[in-house]
Amino acid sequence: MKTVIKKSMASIITLLLPFITLMTAVRILITPVLAKIEYQIPDFPEDKFGFSLQERLKWSAPSIKYLVNSEDIAYLRELKFEDGTSTYNDRELSHMVDVKALVQIMIKVWLASIALILFLVILLDSYKARDIMYKGFYWGGWLSIGFVLAMLLFVAINFNQLFTWFHYAFFEGDTWLFYESDTLIRLFPLRFWQDAFIFVGSFTIVVGLLFVLVFRSKRLK
Repeated sequence: MKTVIKKSMASIITLLLPFITLMTAVRILITPVLAKIEYQIPDFPEDKFGFSLQERLKWSAPSIKYLVNSEDIAYLRELKFEDGTSTYNDRELSHMVDVKALVQIMIKVWLASIALILFLVILLDSYKARDIMYKGFYWGGWLSIGFVLAMLLFVAINFNQLFTWFHYAFFEGDTWLFYESDTLIRLFPLRFWQDAFIFVGSFTIVVGLLFVLVFRSKRLK
């Protein structure tokens, strides 16, 4: 196999690594466990409309599970408060359908990307091109770190703008805007998403740094 082809395969590894690392962090984030941790942070804002910690845990769990399970929107539509009113209104349910569609697509691309990298690793190894493969992971680690540092800088400077751009990029119109009294906002206020971005960024930097350190040492052998 020509060297240029091997290097192109390594470049694919470099480009895919940041996405895979980010999506791994996102997948970890989409679990009720991290929401439970978040709600119990001492300075996490309380719900001014009255949700207790236990109520937040109760209603956030199915909301998060819905994003990664095989259920349709009836799974959330059937949720009711003790007084019989719906937990989510139609606007919130519509948004959750959109979010689930995006999450499901991203997970499929994430898994496909992992499969592709594994295939490239096997192929490069079979052609005894480990040094080129190591460079792909090494520079992929640096690319992950650079991308996330830029993202975290934006979070520190103007998180609201970044949050707005993200929603305009992936959702139509203003379907993601809600009242403060809506359940989604009460369960997942802006602080929740700020911490989520920080978690994803920190996770990606740590993993990216591990790739840099591990494959730097291998390149030097």
